[in-house]
Amino acid sequence: MEMDAQDRVASWWDMVVRNLRSFPHSCSTLGRKIASLYNSFTSKPLKEHIFPPLMNMLIFFNFFKAPFLVDLKKPELKIPHTVNLYIRVEPGVILGIWHTVPSCRGEDAKGKDRGWYEAALHDGNPIIVYLHGSAEHRAAPHRLELVKMLSDGGFHVLSVDYRGYGDSTGEPTEEGLTADAVCVYEWTKARSGTTPVCLWGHSLGTGVATNAAKALEEKGFPVDAIILEAPFTNIWVASINYPLLKIYRKLPGFLRALMDALRKDKIVFPNDENVKFLSSPLLIIHGEDDSTVPLEFGKKLYEIAHNAYRNKERVKMVTFPPGFQHNFLCRSPTLINTVSKGWNNVPKQGGHTFKISESSQKTYLLCWQDARPTHVNIRAPD
Repeated sequence: MEMDAQDRVASWWDMVVRNLRSFPHSCSTLGRKIASLYNSFTSKPLKEHIFPPLMNMLIFFNFFKAPFLVDLKKPELKIPHTVNLYIRVEPGVILGIWHTVPSCRGEDAKGKDRGWYEAALHDGNPIIVYLHGSAEHRAAPHRLELVKMLSDGGFHVLSVDYRGYGDSTGEPTEEGLTADAVCVYEWTKARSGTTPVCLWGHSLGTGVATNAAKALEEKGFPVDAIILEAPFTNIWVASINYPLLKIYRKLPGFLRALMDALRKDKIVFPNDENVKFLSSPLLIIHGEDDSTVPLEFGKKLYEIAHNAYRNKERVKMVTFPPGFQHNFLCRSPTLINTVSKGWNNVPKQGGHTFKISESSQKTYLLCWQDARPTHVNIRAPD
């Protein structure tokens, strides 16, 4: 790049910083200045060398390893009856995972090693493989809240850090994250016997979940169930509505550069296409006040899935009232009942039933095909 072009780029960033200091009062001025300067310095080499890695960074955000100063090898400092373990996916890729057993087995778990935890996967309590969203890692506070709620409800939870997140090795790519999820699911199924295993994806993790579910479906092994929390239709639609990028949408050529960058890095996460190939029971949950991934995306995905599934009763969507935003559906007093509602004493293949918690005196099965209606609005109790 010539020196005058470099100077213009530097001047532009300096202008952005100065305008952001007076944000939001200077939004309109900032927008006009960015638009007027955009074409003057955005050369083809700049778009090719800067935009793809920038979009990769913004989508995966794995460099932001908060909370900091957390020893991921010692989960007991953050959440009880949990063990840390590592699974090798492929050469150079080892995943860090926390396995939390149901609270009803908390006393049994004291002082036990990884071998005991692996054997516990065969105890009949249903299992959730939790696939988190972008940024942070498995010790993020909102993720721990969800895991604790599920554990109290009688679930095993395996909280997975994909490659490049937390202390997991490797670098994130869509193909890589999908391989991670498939590997963990197969590892879990090999140890769970007849106990059902559910893929639970949140935000970016919904794309990982449907990618993995489709890959397993193509192998002839559909997953036992899928829960998508705050899903999008595909990463293209999600990106252009991402809060950090909204102010740039009117820039000349920005949307094309965005699409080219995603295409170059092979980042798609096509939930809207994946659900057309699935047969597993599917539950979509979404908050009405989610500003990161708006509710309309979840509703659109539900419509696509409902239209595509042969057995319409296997697709369900539940929306939650304002107050939980993007990360805190776990604080809804109705979420655990929503998740377990379809498990009521219905036999799975082979006539087996699965207890979630001895203390609850209820028997559940991971199967939503009997759920009616297929679309429910949940309101918090008065």
